[in-house]
Amino acid sequence: MRDQTVLILGGGIGGVVAANALRRRLPRRHRVLVVDREPKFALAASFLWIMTGARRPAQITRPLARLARKGIEVIHGEVERVEPAARRAVVSGRTIEADHVVVALGAEFTPEAVPGLADAGHTFCTLDGAVALREALAGFPGGRVVVLTAAPAYKCPAAPYEAAMLIDALLRKRGVRGNTTIEVHSAEPAPMGVAGPEASTAVRSMLEAKGIAYHPEHQIARAERGSVAFTDGATVNADLLVYVPPIAPPAALRGSGLVDEGGWVRVDRHTMETSVPNVYAVGDVTLIPLAMGKPLPRAGVFAHAQAEAVARNIAATVAGKAATARFDGYGACFIESGGGGAGFGSGNFYAEPRPVVRMRRPSPLWHLGKVLFEKQVMWGWL
Repeated sequence: MRDQTVLILGGGIGGVVAANALRRRLPRRHRVLVVDREPKFALAASFLWIMTGARRPAQITRPLARLARKGIEVIHGEVERVEPAARRAVVSGRTIEADHVVVALGAEFTPEAVPGLADAGHTFCTLDGAVALREALAGFPGGRVVVLTAAPAYKCPAAPYEAAMLIDALLRKRGVRGNTTIEVHSAEPAPMGVAGPEASTAVRSMLEAKGIAYHPEHQIARAERGSVAFTDGATVNADLLVYVPPIAPPAALRGSGLVDEGGWVRVDRHTMETSVPNVYAVGDVTLIPLAMGKPLPRAGVFAHAQAEAVARNIAATVAGKAATARFDGYGACFIESGGGGAGFGSGNFYAEPRPVVRMRRPSPLWHLGKVLFEKQVMWGWL
């Protein structure tokens, strides 16, 4: 068989995992290319530790160029257009063709979708945002902390609840928790509702045990310095506003023929194949409906598993073998609870009629598990 090229669009978890898995399975005569607009990979799962000061940016970032040591080509540039039928993409004016394409472009944060949000608050969902929030927390004298999700759909279901509990622990350590109230306002009807009632009950109990108030079905309408207004007419004062921003699909996929009316890529939920042969999509850029009516959560654990399945199937196809790998909908999540502890949820999100997720109580062992995962990523993938 002639030499093949695999083009991976996106250098986040899905793209980096796919590249590593393909490079392990494909002979070196076949090319593996990764494209990303950022020169560095940053582990988003550790941004909350940046927020608390437990990590420095240098500890959770690596140059994507390090992939070259493994025989993976890295192209630094903006994906401007994707042409699936031709299996090519335009990157900063340069056309790149391939035999197989993996779309791992993720989702874009759009805080500007809520009037005043970006100027009124801080987010831990980006590296720069987490650094700025760390500084705000370091000098916070006490008052009202409001943590909120700015839209029903967002990245990482556990993140806002982890943030509230880690802020609680940090302010206790600083001695200002006694004159601080912390509350979570969520656009969801229950915390981590997509994971089922057991997970929702467990997370809500974790919040309540720390004196953190929870307000469900509270959709923000606008924000300004010191206050937040919700769509039901309620307003709350906020001495410190911490938010999870809305998300949107990447603009580069508009007009590609891969996306639905909302701009997200629909795929076969087991193989991650798109409607175009030899073109796949993994991670946050996809929309996979579940039997319960909600989409599969956008979380790194799913991008990871999907990328592994796609890599195995591409490698099998290149070798002239049957593509048998499947993404089974299984996912697991560490839920940081502060004080060196973490809970853990895991289960089958493809189960019907709703996901079946088991929750484990917070423990230092689960926190250690997340630390070990971080080390695996930073030293094993890049």
